[in-house]
Order: sequence, then C-alpha cells, then structure tokens
Amino acid sequence: MRRIAVVPGSFDPVTLGHLDVIERAAGLFDEVHVLVVHNPDKTALLPISQRVSLLQRAIADAGLPDTIIVASWSMGLLVDYCLEVGASVLIKGIRSQVDVAYETPMAIVNRNLAGVETIFMLPDPANAHVSSSLVRQVAALGGDIAPYVPRVVAQYLQKAPV
Repeated sequence: MRRIAVVPGSFDPVTLGHLDVIERAAGLFDEVHVLVVHNPDKTALLPISQRVSLLQRAIADAGLPDTIIVASWSMGLLVDYCLEVGASVLIKGIRSQVDVAYETPMAIVNRNLAGVETIFMLPDPANAHVSSSLVRQVAALGGDIAPYVPRVVAQYLQKAPV
C-alpha cells in the first residue's frame, strides 16, 4: 500500500520554508501532493495557476523527487481531495504557537470527517521567520526577497507588479 500525503497551502508565493517542508515530506512518503488551495481569508497576490506553475518550477529546480505532484483545489473540503487521491495524511508546516492554535481545530475536524491525520512539521530554523505574507510585503516595498524564496519566484516577482 502506497503512503500518500498532501501538503496544502496557499503558496502565495512559495517560500524556501515551503520547499523545505515539501522535501522532508517526500522523504517520508511514497507520494506527496502539494496542493495549492484558495484561502478565503486572504487576498491573493498571484492567481492559482501561476502559483502552481511557480511551485512546479521551484520543485524541479531544487531537484526534488518526481514523486511530488503539484495540483490545485478550490471547491469542497480538503479531505475530499485526500480521499480522491488516497492520501491518509496532511502535512502542515508550523512556525509558532499561533500556527499550532490555528491548525489544531482543523486537524481534529479532518480526522473526524474522513480519518485523515495531520502531521505538524517544524521548519528549518533558517526559515522559521519566513511567511508568504512577509515576502509579499517586502516585495511590495521594493526589498530583496531572494533570501526567502526560490530563484524562479524572485525572478518572477521582480518582473511582475506586486
């Protein structure tokens, strides 16, 4: 039986912290679905299709395994996607107690709804302070985001209006 996990997120944009979690998840599971989801509580910088494309390119550039599948999901529950692809685990990167407090109720509901477990993965300390919203803010103010995002993302955001 294949062990399949889903790493969901808005990835708006993908950061080096995201790639770290994705890479470590790929080392633990036979197949990892990186799922770009719509977060109704956030105003997106990039359209979902662009986030998928940047993720695919960043994963390829990083030389990560081809057992990583990038997809998007905007309708229905996250656990519906998990059941559709046979995933029994969600992987969530957490940076702080605030993330734990936010993610815990969702983890409990996902287990109750569909038997899908959630694993919280701590970030590499070098990336613990980085979030997509921080990257968006630095980019909007003309700051250098290269230390926080994959090369392809930095190049794209330098060309695109933020």
